[in-house]
Amino acid sequence: MASNPLHAFAARLIGKAPAALDAEERRVLAKIAEKRPVARDAGDVADETATLGDRLADRVAAVGGSWGFILGFALLLLGWMLLNSGLLPPGRAFDPYPYIFLNLMLSTLAAVQAPVIMMSQNRQATKDRLAARLDYEVNLRTELEILRLHDIIELAVAARIEELIRRQRPEAA
Repeated sequence: MASNPLHAFAARLIGKAPAALDAEERRVLAKIAEKRPVARDAGDVADETATLGDRLADRVAAVGGSWGFILGFALLLLGWMLLNSGLLPPGRAFDPYPYIFLNLMLSTLAAVQAPVIMMSQNRQATKDRLAARLDYEVNLRTELEILRLHDIIELAVAARIEELIRRQRPEAA
């Protein structure tokens, strides 16, 4: 690893021995050596490792956190209360006021929905950390490439100056 000029270059710029490089730094060096881009979409990378439970939690959170769900649920509650308060004949209401069964269903929904939404939030936090790592890789790649180009330009300028000095010496003699 240390014999690779790219690794020696990176070790000089990053300030670490090749064995001490992080996984992200090694991945960037490998991509530079392969002359391939390092940028990846965090959403795609996260979706590749998502389990069925992760995808289900995301869908439940997307539905449960939408205006459509809120409005639909409000209409369902209003319908429930109207049906059990005045539309059905007295004594035929299946959940009369104070709507004990409705209260039980709402509590159950909240008890199930809250942890599922928290799972989705945890997954989103994981995606955010992944995006930050991928951004770091892109930034590191960019910085290393700029420094490498800077070195190449410095060598070219130094060679050109030496050439000009060499050309001027015979004329001065």
